[in-house]
Amino acid sequence: MAHWGIDLGGTKIEGVVLAERNADSVLLRTRIPTEAAKGYRHILAQIQRLVEIMASEVGMRPDHIGIGTPGTTDPTTGLLKNSNTTCLNGQPLKTDLEALLGIPLRMANDANCFAVAETTLGAVQTQVPDARVVFGVIMGTGVGGGLVIDGQAWNGRHGIGGEWGHIFLDESGGPCYCGKVGCAERIISGTALERYYREQGGASRRLKEILQRHHAGTDPLATATIERLLDHFAKGISYILNVIDPDVVVLGGGLANIDLLYTEGVARIPAHLFNPRLETPFLRPALGDSAGVFGAAML
Repeated sequence: MAHWGIDLGGTKIEGVVLAERNADSVLLRTRIPTEAAKGYRHILAQIQRLVEIMASEVGMRPDHIGIGTPGTTDPTTGLLKNSNTTCLNGQPLKTDLEALLGIPLRMANDANCFAVAETTLGAVQTQVPDARVVFGVIMGTGVGGGLVIDGQAWNGRHGIGGEWGHIFLDESGGPCYCGKVGCAERIISGTALERYYREQGGASRRLKEILQRHHAGTDPLATATIERLLDHFAKGISYILNVIDPDVVVLGGGLANIDLLYTEGVARIPAHLFNPRLETPFLRPALGDSAGVFGAAML
């Protein structure tokens, strides 16, 4: 049975058809623009259009589809919430798509799809295959996460399972778009770290350059920025370890390429941990930009 997945992004909608439950069995992978500025109904039509293109290309129609979304479906109301594609918020996306496509859908937050993909097809599968509880970290423009238990995304009572980007870390992060203050997303996202460097008196620089200047040892402000990342990463992820105690953590997003997170960042976690030692493996992602759409197919 083929596995169909769709990753709904703010700028593109990507689809994949896998012949089997492995990353090497791709029958088709294609994308079209989201054109979100044209509104909610247009996005629905674009998803329908993509499914028709995929069905025509592979010569079959799906019995069901997994879809990864920005934001999450509220389990009580059935309406999408917390999406940065704001026209989706407050809409019955799953209900409307099932009516439009005429098949059942399994829908999850895009961070959950990342975590599912790395668990079933990627880094966890190859390095810690007996892991039952996996926490997937997204650190890039924003901060998010996904929790996977026995190969399935755990959405939670409110549909916010794994959303560690809005735990409180420090008031210095300032107000967050969610209405709270000091969220992880306001401190350890790439955007937040670049803002911190700039607001402390530095020039406007990308995080990659800030990291280079830290390694060169020529820019004390760059070093302070990276120290801020490492300290607060350790503090933030310790909350997850203390509460969930996952078998493994896998990192994703642009910041997952920062080697210091796996060495100095992880080394600072035990200071916050309710255990005398840290044994949790921290893995680099294996699937790159395929994780979202592959994870949707695995739903």
